[in-house]
Amino acid sequence: MTEIDVKIDALVPAGLTLPDIAEMLDVEVTRVRQLVKEGQLIAVRRGENRVLQVPAAFISGEKVVKGLSGTLTLLRDDGFTDEEMLEWLFTPDPTLPGTPAQALSENRGTEVKRRAQALAV
Repeated sequence: MTEIDVKIDALVPAGLTLPDIAEMLDVEVTRVRQLVKEGQLIAVRRGENRVLQVPAAFISGEKVVKGLSGTLTLLRDDGFTDEEMLEWLFTPDPTLPGTPAQALSENRGTEVKRRAQALAV
């Protein structure tokens, strides 16, 4: 495990495997892989077996959390790597309050996107 892996593991509380997400979203695993490839979800290898997982906070019920895809696009356009995006999304921000990932799940995506856009300035 690299240093960033340890940090990400500490920040991201829980992950879901791609088959788990496929079941939750009622789609094929290939569709979930496509979402990852397209940048609409972030997947990282975690655990002893280095299984590809997506943070559980990115899925709400039967859908990807509203506003996540746009936020990831903004961060990627700002030059963020997947690891840096995860770090930003799961680092508590007392002015938000909570983490950007938590704010997205609470339908506060406008504020999260505003902050993501401000990073580019």
